[in-house]
Amino acid sequence: MAVPMKNGGMKASRVIYYVVLSGITTGIGAFFGAIVGGISQEIIAMCLAFSAGAMIYIVSGELTPESNKLYKGRMSAIGYMLGFIIGVFAMNI
Repeated sequence: MAVPMKNGGMKASRVIYYVVLSGITTGIGAFFGAIVGGISQEIIAMCLAFSAGAMIYIVSGELTPESNKLYKGRMSAIGYMLGFIIGVFAMNI
């Protein structure tokens, strides 16, 4: 996180501030996750399903179009479909 900001010309003090700020929020999120996770397994399952959906959205919306530009669309589409199918079958094991 720090390297792109520093390479973009941001001052070192500001980079450190943002890195520390993101670390604090990560710690707070982990604390609340531990509290909520202790309540029930169903809540953990719903949170993980939501995060998986968010990652599929990011991959579909951002990474797949970029890979289509690089590989003319076929390999990235095949890899994306195979990965999704393997992920679905892996959940049933």
